[in-house]
Amino acid sequence: MSTATPTSPFGKVQPIDIVNLASLKERARNVMGPGEFGYITEAADDGITMRRNTEDFANISILPRVLQGIEQPDQTTTFLGAKLSSPLMTAPIAGNTLAHPSGELGLARGAKESDIMMAQSTFASKTIAETAEVSAGAPYMFQLYMPKDWDYCKYLLDEAHKANALAIILTADSTLGGYRELDVINHYHLRGKIANLDGYNTGQSGVGAGGLFKESMQALDLPLIQKLADYSDLPIIIKGIQDPRDAVAAIDAGAAGIYVSNHGGRQVDGAPGSIACLPAVAKAVNHRVPIIFDGGVQRGTHVLKALALGADLVAVGRPFSYGLALGGYEGVSAVAEHLKMELNIAMQLTGCATIADAKKLHYDWL
Repeated sequence: MSTATPTSPFGKVQPIDIVNLASLKERARNVMGPGEFGYITEAADDGITMRRNTEDFANISILPRVLQGIEQPDQTTTFLGAKLSSPLMTAPIAGNTLAHPSGELGLARGAKESDIMMAQSTFASKTIAETAEVSAGAPYMFQLYMPKDWDYCKYLLDEAHKANALAIILTADSTLGGYRELDVINHYHLRGKIANLDGYNTGQSGVGAGGLFKESMQALDLPLIQKLADYSDLPIIIKGIQDPRDAVAAIDAGAAGIYVSNHGGRQVDGAPGSIACLPAVAKAVNHRVPIIFDGGVQRGTHVLKALALGADLVAVGRPFSYGLALGGYEGVSAVAEHLKMELNIAMQLTGCATIADAKKLHYDWL
């Protein structure tokens, strides 16, 4: 009598070679379905903001320094008390099984092996508990799309608390989805269940991007921040901040962190690149709470520039999806390690021995 070999929950994994993160997109196209690839890569309307996210980094110069006595820069940092090997985070992305069967399990293991922060979406393809089992104490945050159903929200917050989430990231810029044409062209609907909806709300299969948002509250307001903080007893970080006035209002309403992001250019097309918004937001925040940044990051120099302009943690989205598609959790780890390598070079050549030094870089020469 033969015994079948149990299937690994992480699926097929393999190391991947990386020349640069931008090259991963076309490689991932070859291993993903057109609908899945389109969903991950698409932007709102004409994609102007998505392109600005990366292009706007070119408008920021870095001034090299010499004779600084630095042999090996130290990228280690802390965020909300968690020690990290580098100020990197996997940005919360919905439905990671679109990229690889392991989904958030692969993302969590890759992040853990590279000792970086992981954030999980409400619309993940694996439950909070499943992901937490893989994270097993590694730094983790939960991103909340605020449900219309408060009891369901409490369920999610309870699950995040049990998973030892460091914070709740409330996404405030996605009360509905931007107009994303590739889904229309591909007649694409998400495959599989949205795991955290299963058993409590619809858990429906085959919903489109717009269908996800019908579960979410549209009329978000500032008092919600304190309501979430009081119930969860966790720090509340507000994601989707681009205007410094919104940052100030959120902090005054009890936010414990600000997340500068334009949702990868998937919401309002024609908005500035995310990095263009960061300096004004950081000035308004004035070190009162930590800042997470994402938007178009593809280089170690991009990470350095974001740190210099006020970020404490730099999140990366699509490149981790491509790495996951190409190599499972080993691909995720490879993306993180490549960024660390490039950041190490950038720090060495600008005289930054530590992340604290990177945050003190000046850009007055622009």
